[in-house]
Parts: sequence; structure tokens; C-alpha cells
Amino acid sequence: MSKIQAVIAGISGYVPEYIMTNDEISALVDTSDDWILSRIGIKERRILKRDEGEGVTYLAGKAVQDLMRKTRFNPLEIEAVIFATSTPDYVMPNAAALTAYKNGMTNAFCFDLSAACSGFIYALEVATSFISSGKYRKVLVLAGDILSAITNYTDRNTCPIFGDGCGAALLEATSENVGVIDSIMRSDGNSLASLHQWGGGSVFPASHETVDKNMHTIWQDGKVVFKQAVSQMSDTCLELMERNHLSKDDVKWVVPHQANLRIIDAVASRMGVSSDKIMVNIQKYGNTSAGTIPICLWDYESQLKKGDNIILTAFGAGFTWGATYLKWGYDFCTRQDL
Repeated sequence: MSKIQAVIAGISGYVPEYIMTNDEISALVDTSDDWILSRIGIKERRILKRDEGEGVTYLAGKAVQDLMRKTRFNPLEIEAVIFATSTPDYVMPNAAALTAYKNGMTNAFCFDLSAACSGFIYALEVATSFISSGKYRKVLVLAGDILSAITNYTDRNTCPIFGDGCGAALLEATSENVGVIDSIMRSDGNSLASLHQWGGGSVFPASHETVDKNMHTIWQDGKVVFKQAVSQMSDTCLELMERNHLSKDDVKWVVPHQANLRIIDAVASRMGVSSDKIMVNIQKYGNTSAGTIPICLWDYESQLKKGDNIILTAFGAGFTWGATYLKWGYDFCTRQDL
């Protein structure tokens, strides 16, 4: 009996229309276009205006609609929807269920997954397990955030970094030698002081005090996060490559979380992979948390070939991190409008 693999059968994404430039950021805090470009690598980011939609399910819905147009999947055939996000529309109900209902996926069971910037690869691991078990045939993975909703635009250390966006990936069962091959997922809960959003949970529920103290926005110790991200992402990728007998020449693409261009460059250097194999679009969209990896795949889709060896890697709050090895499942020409 052939082994069941989970393959990405289609990828899509959506970013809001409004572009926030570095000059706009510089009008809010003491920074400049040159400083942001040289230190972070971001030129602009997309921001959801409140009159454009309601929340992250608006972005997800746009991505799903484009994915349905491209792949022509039947929404009633989707058996599970997993939404990796740290910024759901509401604490409850979950964003996955809302997105599924709005887009006709009424036969699916749905849940959100919280792993911050590592959300997409975590959700991909869960979806792969569902499919490889033989119980499910089609699973939709959504991943994205509206980080503008939890960004402190008076904090020059964080406000230039973040943007809004969401990706969508259709996973299907296959017996071909393509799809998700292997992964390594890790976490370290001894990191609360270095990267957090204090307010909004059960320890510090919303109050006038938590709002006044900006406790509902992201805070990070940049030096700690930078060091941890570089070492954990690169080490995990190298471990994954070694146990799957992959050399740097065997890897067609590395898709790192788009947190900071210097982090991306350092990870590539430690892996020994040339820059032309690294997917980068942080300059256009900034850090969209769980959305960065699927949005990268969406951006580069026309360059992907069936069978390409691809390494995905991410690092986020928790700390959470990991790497996934997959073989791309289709040529772009087979997923264009018919």
C-alpha cells in the first residue's frame, strides 16, 4: 500500500491595499527610511484600514476566494480548517469557524492555532498528520495576522516591523513522492520576559489600566530575539537537512519567516545556502507573523517547480520555532486560471 503524503495543492494570500511607508513611520517616532532599511530591511508594510473590513477573517476570506478561483476546489469537500493566528477577530468564536462559514466550508471542523510567527509551520504539521493518518483528504491551512491592531506606534523598536496579511494553503492527500516529508518543531516557555503581549489574557484582562499602559501591544527584547531566532532557525534547518541526507545543493528554496532581513541573511549564512535560494519579500510587507511564509510562497509561486526541495523555517513568541522539509507539488502552469 502506498504511503499517504500531504501535499500543498494550491497557495494564495492577501494583503490590504493601504501601504504604510517608512516616511509615515518616521513621522510617528524618531527613525528614518534609511535606518529602517539598513537595520530591518523593510521599505513598506500593508495595513488594514478599519473601514476596509472587520478583522483577520476579512484577509483570510480574500485569500480563500483567490485560492478557490485558482484551484477550483469544492468548499464542501474541505474536512478541516486550521487558522494560525495571534489576532483572531474575537476571543471566541474562533476565526477558522467564521472563515469557513463565510466561504461555504460547512462540512469542516475548525479551530485556531496559536504559535505566533511559527503558526504556519505548526499548522502545516497538524494538517499533515490529519492527512497522513488516512482519515482526511482535504485540509485548509490559514495563517496570518493583523499586527497593526496590537502594535504600539510610539515604540520605535517595534512599530517599523509589523504589517498585516494572510496566506491560505490547500493540503490534499497524494501517493506521489511530493508534499511534506519531514519536520522538526520546538518550543521554550521560559521566554515570557523577552517577547510578549501582556494584556488581554486571564492574568491581565482588559481594563482602563492595561490600555493606558499599552499592555495590549507587542513588546520584545530585540537583542535576545535576534540571537535566538538566528541560532534556533539555522540549527533546526541543518538538523532537518542532515537527517534527510540533503546537501545545500539539494535544496532549491529556503523560506524563512520574514522578521528581519539581518536575521534572514544570518540564517542563510549559517546554513551555507546562497542568497538566490532564499525567498525574501520583507521589504514589501514587513513582518506579518504567521502570514509571512505562505505569503512568500504565494509571491514566488510562479518560480516553483514540481519536486523542488523546499525548507520552511520560523521563530516566534513562546518561544516557538521549527523547520519543515517538503517537495513542491505542482508546476505553476497547472494552477493558473483555466
